[in-house]
Amino acid sequence: MPRLAGRIAASLMAAMCLAHAAGAAMLQVKAHDTTGAALTDLVVVLDPVDGSHPRGAPHAAAHATIDQVSRTFVPRVSVIQSGTVVQFPNSDRIRHQVYSFSPAKTFTLKLYAGKDAPPIAFEKAGLVVLGCNIHDTMIAYVAVVDTPYFARTGADGTARIDAPAGRYRVRVWHPELASAVPARSFVLDTAGGTLDLAYALAPAGGAVPGFPE
Repeated sequence: MPRLAGRIAASLMAAMCLAHAAGAAMLQVKAHDTTGAALTDLVVVLDPVDGSHPRGAPHAAAHATIDQVSRTFVPRVSVIQSGTVVQFPNSDRIRHQVYSFSPAKTFTLKLYAGKDAPPIAFEKAGLVVLGCNIHDTMIAYVAVVDTPYFARTGADGTARIDAPAGRYRVRVWHPELASAVPARSFVLDTAGGTLDLAYALAPAGGAVPGFPE
């Protein structure tokens, strides 16, 4: 009897995996500014709205890294799921002191070099702005989200999000947007979909738009 129960459980698990795979789809994102240039570092987030799949499902990466190279945070923009642990190695030959005063995550790492800094867990959704107490020009951004369906566009302005077919609320953010972008609804079917996005950018050094709720 235990062996039969085990076989039944295995069959049910296999059926669930097949059902999930059958409902999976891919969203292709193409982003550019109003001049037609590829828009790098655009954060795109899909929030499920129909209850067909959990918001809290774990993303593939529960860990992330933000390095410090030539007095610059690398990457400048990160997007992670709440609960992700971030490492802050220092690849420079000088010491840095990383901090954030953002409500979503407030912390300070003591002045350090190499890989001695302790990892930091980001438990709360929101936008976290990073700085260095030693070098004022060092700024980076961490978008922390509850959903596991998100991406950041690369140098070519494209990104890909694998998610189950369903209805979503799409949020986008970039540190140089001329103005905040309202969330929009989007239906992703099993055939996949494409979002072609174009946004005006503000001059460098302007106010950073808030992350859309």
